[in-house]
Amino acid sequence: MSEILRILFAEAMQLSRDGRCSEATALIQRAFHLVRPQAQGKPAGQRLGLNPDDRIIKGNFEFVEDIGPGGGFIIHGRYHHGPDACDYRLYVPSRLDGPPAALLLMLHGCQQDATSFAALTRMDRLADAFGFIVLYPNQGRPANSVGCWNWFLSEHRRPERGESALLVALTDEIAGRYAVERRRRYVAGFSAGAAMALILAAVCPDRFSAIGVHSGLPYGVAHDQLSALALMRQGPVGLADLPLFPSQTPIIVFQGDADIRVNPANAAAIIQQALGGLGRDSEQLRTEQRLVRTENRWDCSVMVCRDAQARSWAELWMVHGGGHGWFGGDPQMAFAEPKGPDASRELVRFFFAVSGIHQDE
Repeated sequence: MSEILRILFAEAMQLSRDGRCSEATALIQRAFHLVRPQAQGKPAGQRLGLNPDDRIIKGNFEFVEDIGPGGGFIIHGRYHHGPDACDYRLYVPSRLDGPPAALLLMLHGCQQDATSFAALTRMDRLADAFGFIVLYPNQGRPANSVGCWNWFLSEHRRPERGESALLVALTDEIAGRYAVERRRRYVAGFSAGAAMALILAAVCPDRFSAIGVHSGLPYGVAHDQLSALALMRQGPVGLADLPLFPSQTPIIVFQGDADIRVNPANAAAIIQQALGGLGRDSEQLRTEQRLVRTENRWDCSVMVCRDAQARSWAELWMVHGGGHGWFGGDPQMAFAEPKGPDASRELVRFFFAVSGIHQDE
């Protein structure tokens, strides 16, 4: 965020606290359509107006799009890392729970984008309620014709290049801007985005304190598009031959047992990989099983793995009757499963719990 935007936002918030809402609104309007270019060879502080007819803007930039439902700011931008780049949507609530702030990286699935994923998951509302920042990167169609993250290709599973490096670098940029500590940085995704979330935690295990996987695929099993499709339809061939997950990161997994796009066997494989990454420490875990009944007809079998200090390391929510969609999602959006648990709220609960953050609501 540019220094001008910082000043405008801070002043608008102070006016709102003083009850001068009309003045705050007028000030916020002035912030709309401000851009922060960082093109090579240009001063970082230079400001340009955004022309809707300009289809390509070289270098990094941001502009304020709108005000969210709770008074937060929706910011759109573009980020470059080496030869790779992506657009992103950033939601900053009007109140941050900090300092330090908390940051959630949300990775959409195939045939989705950052904006539709934000609407589907309704994560911005939870960000307003609990005061955390949400970053939604957007996979460009030139990189994948149906908008999937290329989680199955080895060149995108490296810490120094490809999509994994791009996403981690973008997260570092936003986290540094808002002074987000490592223990308050989380990553979650749906379908292909869930598979990429696992990769980010694997290749950069020091970046995220918890992982959320919704209808995802295990780490390191697929190596091209054909093997990725086979994994989605059949699940892993043998659980004993799963690659070791090189990270000791708490994880929560959601999966519908009637999902016809992603075989439910993949969820058990993800949990096995995650616990295998703990090594001998996994022998000290105790497993609890319970049935969670929901008001809208789809119940869940929930498995929780805790250590001797009662800290949760893994949760698996298997939704009976659930298909390939975000549970508790906005029914007006594609890939929504309104029945069953509220996956977004359960994600936030789990993330804050493993970080030792108390939820007020």
